[in-house]
Amino acid sequence: MKVKGADYLVFDKESGVWRENPEQAVRDEVEKHYWKHVGRTILKDWRLYLMLVPMLLVFLFWRYFPMYELLRSFKVDGSDAVPVAEWAYKGFANFRALLMGTGSNATLSQDFWAALRNTFLLSFYGLCFGFPMPIILALFFNEIRSNGVRSILQVLTYLPKFMSTVIMTSLVVMLVKGATSTGNLTAPPGVISQLLTHLGLISQDAANAGLLRSAQYFRAIYQVSGIWETAGYDSIVFFAAIIAISPTSYEAAQIDGAGKWAQMRYVVLPSILSTIVIMLITRIGSMLSIGYEKVILLTNNLSKDQGDVLTTAQVVSTFAWQTSQSSGSAKGQPGIAAAAEMMNNVVGMLLVIGANTIARKASNVSLY
Repeated sequence: MKVKGADYLVFDKESGVWRENPEQAVRDEVEKHYWKHVGRTILKDWRLYLMLVPMLLVFLFWRYFPMYELLRSFKVDGSDAVPVAEWAYKGFANFRALLMGTGSNATLSQDFWAALRNTFLLSFYGLCFGFPMPIILALFFNEIRSNGVRSILQVLTYLPKFMSTVIMTSLVVMLVKGATSTGNLTAPPGVISQLLTHLGLISQDAANAGLLRSAQYFRAIYQVSGIWETAGYDSIVFFAAIIAISPTSYEAAQIDGAGKWAQMRYVVLPSILSTIVIMLITRIGSMLSIGYEKVILLTNNLSKDQGDVLTTAQVVSTFAWQTSQSSGSAKGQPGIAAAAEMMNNVVGMLLVIGANTIARKASNVSLY
């Protein structure tokens, strides 16, 4: 691309000479004093920038420094460095063991693929059933005219988010526990187990054994408990987008004869569509980021009589945690565990890129 003098100069007809373009002069002046302006802005609002320091430290220590441990996935047995000449063979040995396990690694590879499948299914069900719930809650809150009633309901739905994972999982375990016997006394199953039994949704034997000991109920319990914990808190973003809609939009819809459902369909949802798309992209990006804490707490103390529950409960994070640990005479494999987590994160990154690309082409709304 050729740069012309007319891009920076203008011809003065009175004097008959070329002079610097005034607009270009302003741009040059701004660029010349750019960093001075940035410094003045930081000094002026230094309290706001000081508040960013804790967040930056959190990202630094818990997001960026741990990336160094990803080098373990390219090391033999998690500790030995791989020579450059043998990188192509030994450097990806852990990934080959996971993807194409043979011999002693055959069972390990099968467990990894099963864990990856469970991770994807749990995330997919969470996206299908968990993502719409905050939107529905926000629409519900918007229709409540009493500020006091709305505030009370919002606090009640936000409260589970501020409880620790240990407390939430303990409550879930108590609600769906099976019948227990202590001496001559027999404690009945949990409240939810009894309710489902009376409704005819589960058998009495399943209720007595405990729903968490059955593989067919684990995914449902995981999703319902996740919605209970996060739906109210996640609705804050959508509720904020709804209350930002101009009242004139509702008035115009009412003049056209639109009822509540029509206003919700033609006014509210189109107005918050960009927020929904952005939140959906971020949700897809964290689809495979299922932490091991909740799964381990829900399946705690089930190692002896858990039956086939791990066929649906085992996820990549729990697989990596168990693989990295030493069990009896078996030695832990931190390199395999790091490789599993890295592959999980790479797939999540590809999902973000794909979802963002599709959203940008379909609705002209994207995260970047």
